[in-house]
Amino acid sequence: MAESESLQLAKEFFGQEVEVVIDRPLGSKHPKYGFVYEVNYGFVPNTKAPDGQELDAYFLGVKTSVEKATGIVKAIIHRLKDDDDKLVVMPPEVEMADAEILRAVQFMEKWFEHELVR
Repeated sequence: MAESESLQLAKEFFGQEVEVVIDRPLGSKHPKYGFVYEVNYGFVPNTKAPDGQELDAYFLGVKTSVEKATGIVKAIIHRLKDDDDKLVVMPPEVEMADAEILRAVQFMEKWFEHELVR
């Protein structure tokens, strides 16, 4: 099966250092659905995902809310039925096992069929 446009785009960033603008900081509530963000979540500026927005990113490995962060793209959350994959960005010194990453993003990804891509 051919890769989705979103996954192809996300893979271009794998292993790269990126800046993430956090528009949904750790502890904030989703404006429409009301769930709480358990990690920092934002986007990579000056990118364009298939949904017309910037490429989304989870910023893992920090326990405080931040406005901007720079880190390495260490994984991708690939949504199987939604062309809106998410980068998983962490500080260079942080390593997380696949199960840890999946647990960290479960608060939002539980509504989507997804897999972790490394």
